[in-house]
Amino acid sequence: MDPPRTRKTEGDGHRLVVLPFGKSIEIAYKSLKVRFFRSLITTASLMLAVSFLSFVNVGNDIANGLLSMDDPTHRQALIQSGYDLGETDTRVDESPKQRWLVILSLMVCVVGIVNAQLMAVTERFREIGTMKCLGALDRFVLRLFLLEAAMQGFAGAVVGAAVGALFALLNGLLRFGSPALAALPWPDILTSLGLAATTGCILSLAGVLYPALVAARMAPVEAMRVEQ
Repeated sequence: MDPPRTRKTEGDGHRLVVLPFGKSIEIAYKSLKVRFFRSLITTASLMLAVSFLSFVNVGNDIANGLLSMDDPTHRQALIQSGYDLGETDTRVDESPKQRWLVILSLMVCVVGIVNAQLMAVTERFREIGTMKCLGALDRFVLRLFLLEAAMQGFAGAVVGAAVGALFALLNGLLRFGSPALAALPWPDILTSLGLAATTGCILSLAGVLYPALVAARMAPVEAMRVEQ
């Protein structure tokens, strides 16, 4: 691993630490391990929101697969299951109710992430102050928080997307039987999985952005004064 580099600031002659990107990833990973249970709760909230998004989208993909078989029996089964289908409809789209439920769940998730990260910043005042006193740049502190959020977001988003898709498949099997699995549109399902996972990663980064900026702009002296 490359050793840390130093460079001078403009005017005051103090030397600031510039760590390699790989070292930043290592520090972020160790920080998550130290705060494992708090990180697990944040990741779980993201996972639940993403799994709901994945469940809705994959469920609609399963319904579209049944419609593509052009069997009146399957169409009737979908209508009886609550899908709003007309006589000429060839696709099932996300209903307004589903859309608002998904949006609300994602918003609640983001608020939870922001709250958890602000608490994490408060708990790490002295740690942040120590890093800054040792010469860490603002962008280094910002990078640490973003890397931690990216790791949590990736894990929660991937697991959530997979869990939501699995439950959607089981739900389709229970409601429509084996034809639901026989007519699976795999390209659409993979697209739904990718969309859910990407949304989860973006939400994780968006939720940590403000707390990370607060931590990065913190004055070292003020941070060191905080009593733990």
